[in-house]
Amino acid sequence: MKQLMLGNEAVARGLYEAGCDFVSSYPGTPSTEITEAVAKYQEVYAEWAPNEKVAMEAAFGACLAGKRSFCGMKHVGLNVAADPLFTIAYTGVNAGMVIGVADDAGMHSSQNEQDSRHYARASKIPMLEPSDSAEALAFTKLAYELSEQFDTPVLLKMCTRIAHSQSVVETADRVEASKAYEKNPQKYIMMPGNAKRRHPVVEERTKALSAWAEDCAINRVEEGSDHSRGIITSSTSYQYVKEVCGDKYPVMKLGMIWPLPEKKIRDFAASVDELVVVEELDSFIEAHCLSLGLKVKGKDTFPCIDEFSQNLVAAKLNAAVPETGAKVADAIPARPPVMCAGCPHRGLFYTQAKNKITALGDIGCYTLGAVPPLGALDTTICMGASISGAHGFTKAQNGAGDNKTVAVIGDSTFMHSGITGLVNVAYNESNATIIIVDNSITGMTGHQQNPTTGFNLKGDPCTKIDLETLCRAVGIRRVRVVDPYNLAETEAAIKEELAAPEASVIISRRPCALLKYVKHNKPVRVESDKCRSCKMCMKIGCPAISMKDGKATIDNTLCTGCGVCQQLCKFDAIQAAKED
Repeated sequence: MKQLMLGNEAVARGLYEAGCDFVSSYPGTPSTEITEAVAKYQEVYAEWAPNEKVAMEAAFGACLAGKRSFCGMKHVGLNVAADPLFTIAYTGVNAGMVIGVADDAGMHSSQNEQDSRHYARASKIPMLEPSDSAEALAFTKLAYELSEQFDTPVLLKMCTRIAHSQSVVETADRVEASKAYEKNPQKYIMMPGNAKRRHPVVEERTKALSAWAEDCAINRVEEGSDHSRGIITSSTSYQYVKEVCGDKYPVMKLGMIWPLPEKKIRDFAASVDELVVVEELDSFIEAHCLSLGLKVKGKDTFPCIDEFSQNLVAAKLNAAVPETGAKVADAIPARPPVMCAGCPHRGLFYTQAKNKITALGDIGCYTLGAVPPLGALDTTICMGASISGAHGFTKAQNGAGDNKTVAVIGDSTFMHSGITGLVNVAYNESNATIIIVDNSITGMTGHQQNPTTGFNLKGDPCTKIDLETLCRAVGIRRVRVVDPYNLAETEAAIKEELAAPEASVIISRRPCALLKYVKHNKPVRVESDKCRSCKMCMKIGCPAISMKDGKATIDNTLCTGCGVCQQLCKFDAIQAAKED
């Protein structure tokens, strides 16, 4: 049956059809929908793990037990999972194991735009790269075949445009594929003696995969009428090349991006006058061509920054831009990112900014606290870095600073990578103040559950981690909870904990304003005759508040009645809604 599917949904369908039994992932845009979609298939067990390392280790355990498994993550998540990745490349698998990684060229929702293809080469694990939803489904199924045929985990690389675009797929029935577990210490126990014997196996496997890449159907040459130029490409870049050039030039479309073929590429290069590589981000394919001694155009023509487009490819290839529709007018006003109206983090960040606090931030929707007018964060590095960084910052000051430094981390991020940082704070006895912004959900990636919410991926009740108890258990004696809607309470807590001579944790707890179960107050209102146009209410950056004719005004369709702006107004111009 033919269906229209997102690329990520197609991967999930491929997991189902391939007989995958176990899925463990950590949500991260643009990979999240794979796991959300596969969880709807009753035959597949699916879970959110606390982080990507745990997810990969769990998926490996499942494949070891004889069940086909999958773990999914975004590109920066693969950094977290790199430790097990490089070692399971040595052990190989029992049943098939597929690792999904989604890159984010253009950094639509990421702190960098690293190229995950390097992980495939560095870990010596094969990587497949689909260019549409149909290939996403087919390559997922193929990945399990390769995994079991070559005794290796297989990386499946998506990117934002392929993950979140729709195209037609043809679905099929599910197959069942299980194996028995057999003890094999020499294969699975990676102590030095065994690992030394496994490394040559990995090298031989790479040679065998390279030979497979020469003749496989997913690495194909599409003929063109003009051999003055030949193009090697993959993934979304392939789509741009075909839209711009059509069948004019011969195109080598690579579906297996590692290991890359040698003879096939040499033969293709020999058939054209000029060889061009079109690939987003790094010169991965180009470097391979250069290693073969080929003359090739690549990053001397195409940028290594940001995602490509049809217009960019057309300009770099000196081709006509395809007429695909009307161009959007350039006069559209800028729309900077901003925290939602009623966001529970707003009161906290206002308090931090007001008191000129140095705040080491973390990864989450609360990172928007760095944006004016709040400007309440000083750093954002990676998951969990806020706590570790705050420890180093306070230790380096050695009491000589202004004692106004905190770490700010979300509840899901704390479970992901913050606990070990907090253990370090307690163990090495710094007086860091850690603020956990607990909005009862994983907000940035679209409201996924996490170990602190009390519900699992399918929404069923489960064990709920108690943050207060956990913080005390690792050695933090000072732990308190505040409501960020209460500015006086929040400010008092921050001042008291910063003054304390030991480490402390403040839990700023209020559910995300967008959660369906949250009942909001009626919108507040402005009494114009009392408004002095001081713009104090504008300092919190709430999208529901604006100035009109010199007076503050509140958009009733956005306001959640949180009351934070009321607490800022010195003239009582902002009032609660009148009773009906």
